[in-house]
Amino acid sequence: MYAQMVKSEATQEDPEKLATFQARIDAGEKIEPKDWMPAGYRKTLIRQIGQHAHSEIVGQLPEGNWITRAPTLERKAILLAKVQDEAGHGLYLYCAAETLGVSRDELTEMLLDGRMKYSSIFNYPTLTWADMGAVGWLVDGAAIMNQVPLQRTSFGPYSRAMIRICKEESFHQRQGYDIMMKMARGTPEQKRMAQDALNRFWYPSLMMFGPSDKDSVHSAQSMAWKIKMNTNDELRQKFVDQTVPQAEYLGLTVPDETLTWNEEKGGYDFAEPDWKEFFEVIQGNGPCNTERLAARNKAWDDGKWVRDGLLAHAEKRSMRKIAAE
Repeated sequence: MYAQMVKSEATQEDPEKLATFQARIDAGEKIEPKDWMPAGYRKTLIRQIGQHAHSEIVGQLPEGNWITRAPTLERKAILLAKVQDEAGHGLYLYCAAETLGVSRDELTEMLLDGRMKYSSIFNYPTLTWADMGAVGWLVDGAAIMNQVPLQRTSFGPYSRAMIRICKEESFHQRQGYDIMMKMARGTPEQKRMAQDALNRFWYPSLMMFGPSDKDSVHSAQSMAWKIKMNTNDELRQKFVDQTVPQAEYLGLTVPDETLTWNEEKGGYDFAEPDWKEFFEVIQGNGPCNTERLAARNKAWDDGKWVRDGLLAHAEKRSMRKIAAE
């Protein structure tokens, strides 16, 4: 349906403008907010950047849950800094989306009423401290795999926001791997916790790249516009090829009995995630969907007085400036 809407909008626009726009994309030029762009391009960017921003904000919830329970003061400080980074990433991305003519409030309202989604991975619970390692190693590792190519995406504000985000995410991935290393080399019980975390987060991490290319409704057009630089399956394969040796180094076992090295393709053959589960989570039926959205709704409602106060202050300053002129 979405692809049909984009195609329908494109047929109503000036063919000459569309051709010029595509020529700029093909030449590797950056599209800036004041440049002409097809309605479908703008809509696709709002969807992708908005969902990316929401994922950064919602992603604070499973980690924030462990700040007070981290095993040492140093670990608490590191995790607190990481959660703070994720909040900053969300703000960068909301700012990038705002250049397309949609307000932060509108984006938030679309999240809260279900018109926008966030990454499916954040609808899974973090049950032990080892999960903080798995989230950093696997979830942030998958995020980096997705996000590094976005530094070359065609929309300028999105591309520039990703530069800092990717640098910070690389630290998050190392922090998670460090936790897993400490757990895997600790007591037998700690190693069992690390293996359990890997078991539970492996397939949800593979789902982070989106559905298989044959089932993805956005990929073809997004790649033509260079909003996306790689297909879902390409990135998923790259993630598996990079992560399996890391698990072996830790002495942990990837929970996939079919996993084998394929010399011919120079990569691993691996089992696909349960896509039925993926779509169930996306539709709101995951383990923590209700909890996550309830937390965001509560934050939105509890923060109303702050937003109202800031707006009133801004309006008062504006009136003073007008009066002074």
